Amino acid sequence: MDIFEKITSNIGPLGQFADQGYGYFYFPKLEGQISNKMTFKGKECIVWSLNNYLGLANHPAVREADTKGAQDWGMGYPMGARMMSGQTEYHLELEQQLAAFEGKESAYLLNYGYMGMVSIIDSLLDRHDVVVYDSEAHACILDGLRLHMGKRFVYPHNDMVSFEKQMERAKKLTDETGGGILVITEGVYGMSGDLGNLKGILALKDKYNFRLLIDDAHGFGTMGSSGKGTSEHQQVMDKVDIYFGTFAKAMAGIGAFVASDRQIIKTLAFKMRSQIYAKSLPMPMVVGALKRLELIRTQPELRDKLWTIVKALQSGLKENGFDIGNTASPVTPVYMKGGVGEATQMLYDMRENYGVFCSIVIYPVVPKGVIMLRLIPTAIHTLEDVRVTIDTFKIMKQKLLAGEYSIGGVPFVADEFV
Repeated sequence: MDIFEKITSNIGPLGQFADQGYGYFYFPKLEGQISNKMTFKGKECIVWSLNNYLGLANHPAVREADTKGAQDWGMGYPMGARMMSGQTEYHLELEQQLAAFEGKESAYLLNYGYMGMVSIIDSLLDRHDVVVYDSEAHACILDGLRLHMGKRFVYPHNDMVSFEKQMERAKKLTDETGGGILVITEGVYGMSGDLGNLKGILALKDKYNFRLLIDDAHGFGTMGSSGKGTSEHQQVMDKVDIYFGTFAKAMAGIGAFVASDRQIIKTLAFKMRSQIYAKSLPMPMVVGALKRLELIRTQPELRDKLWTIVKALQSGLKENGFDIGNTASPVTPVYMKGGVGEATQMLYDMRENYGVFCSIVIYPVVPKGVIMLRLIPTAIHTLEDVRVTIDTFKIMKQKLLAGEYSIGGVPFVADEFV
């Protein structure tokens, strides 16, 4: 079979709805300045789908730093890969500040979090090593594991009984091969909002002699008394071997970093293919990240505002009978029962008639028969946004239970894919 014929005949579980949902449910266009309210299809909506946790995307100091960085350096500088011609004093300064913030000896900048995580895993392991990881690991972790030529064992999400069983298997194998064990978990799980059980995992560290890597994309800047992440929140910062954070969530930027012992970071810098063979993080992003990190350190009121909205939203949803799972972070899932048809009609009604815009998740990300509405509260949302949204959800739930979303189709035409 011709490869083009094969791939276009199997566009995947999400792509099968592209002709019905493109431009609306997939690849929607939000317009206007990044804020709690933006425009979608010509109508103003309260937006709950942007990872702008601390409201830094349009913070005046951040906008000024971003603008000055672009004016002073342009978007092309430094020109080249970090190892060859992309090193600057600003890159080094940001790494030093990130390492100090996370209580690690050293840190290394990554041009994108996804590619960085893939390369971190690839660089740390050889075929004799074993990886033990959580079943709800992010796609970047799973793709990194695809490159691993050794064994990998998965345990059901946060199931510590199963985790220890997998550790027993891993230790038995590495005792034979002479390899080591790497455990990978997330700090905050981006869909469910619950936390990786770092304390439970680390309680077994001496027994099984492993190293722990945590992906704290959603925890960095939001969790812990100082915003240092989930490891600070669970009071285990000094026991986490490798800390990974991104700039795409709380810092509302582009890029990421990895922090650990100096020798480990040195080794990664010379081995991570996604960084060695890719252009260095552009100067405006680096200068902007320095300002964002400064604000995280010096303006705890931003985090306080975030958590005021988080608590109001999550407590209000629970008080009105909504299932928000086990979230212990700003990530706020709302679980309802229904299929793809109900999900699309409900979302259409919510956006068109009530002015609330959030993400919706269906099978295969969640089990069949489950609809998950995912809300990301931020420091720039208001308590009035919370009230309107909860009132809207109450109406949606009543309509769903009454079967109103099971009748007819969604009255819209998808945009044509360009």
